[in-house]
Amino acid sequence: MRALRIAAAAEAVSLAVLLVNLATAHVEAISSLVGPLHGIAYLEVIVLTLLQPAVPGARWRAVVPGVGGLLAAHRLGAREGQPS
Repeated sequence: MRALRIAAAAEAVSLAVLLVNLATAHVEAISSLVGPLHGIAYLEVIVLTLLQPAVPGARWRAVVPGVGGLLAAHRLGAREGQPS
């Protein structure tokens, strides 16, 4: 569960960095570095969610770009009785 929360945070932060870069200076080096990191974090969120025991609604939330990992981690944590 901890790995999912870390991957979800990395996905959200990397997307924010990409969008801020796109809206401002659009530095090619930032896009080249952060783009693949975002993609890896996105895929990791999906895989880590699929490896968790089935919780209604958590798996489809994981595929929402940007915030899906946070939503899935919240759903999984709420189902397990953990604070989210």
